[in-house]
Amino acid sequence: MPGPRKTPEERKAIVQAALARQRRADRRRAWLIWGSGAVLVLSLVAAVAFVLVGEVQQREQIRAEAARPVEGEQDFPDQSRNHTSEEVSYPRTPATGGDHAPVWTNCGIYTAPVTQTRAVHSLEHGAVWISYRPDLPKADIDRLTALAGGQEYLLLSPVQDQPSPVMATAWGKQLAVDSSGDGRLPSFIKKYVQGPQTPEPGAACTGGVPG
Repeated sequence: MPGPRKTPEERKAIVQAALARQRRADRRRAWLIWGSGAVLVLSLVAAVAFVLVGEVQQREQIRAEAARPVEGEQDFPDQSRNHTSEEVSYPRTPATGGDHAPVWTNCGIYTAPVTQTRAVHSLEHGAVWISYRPDLPKADIDRLTALAGGQEYLLLSPVQDQPSPVMATAWGKQLAVDSSGDGRLPSFIKKYVQGPQTPEPGAACTGGVPG
């Protein structure tokens, strides 16, 4: 048997209650959507911040490492840079700078000694000169050749009467080591090829003369 008919006021109250429930449900959904979006945005912001902080820290680490000298390197500042066609008597072998030939030695791998006054000009252009005693074992020479292979602004050659078996030289900088496998050699190359010591950064190490 049907119940008593509701009055217009009762029906209106039922409709209003249903609408109120719907509005509450809509608000809950909106808050859930907003909250999820906010969490996503915050997560993205945090991820980007993490990456940026990591990149900044990495750049700072690279700058700090670049500012530190390679262990054992020697520093020879304030060297003259005049061009001369005369022979130059350098205070050390290999030379770390000073007056030099007007034309540079092309960077590359040489199995015979190069002209020192031209090699010094290459150093002025930002090259690193890896040199070794002529009696260095072939396995060591092969390792140095592999280290130098494919690198721009790098000279590799034997040097007679140098004080150590292997030496790395840049303008005003020099590192002497006993073995071609010394881990400081790659560090020296990375630090000083076109490094901050270079008097003429960006100048060519090709277009000169071989040897």
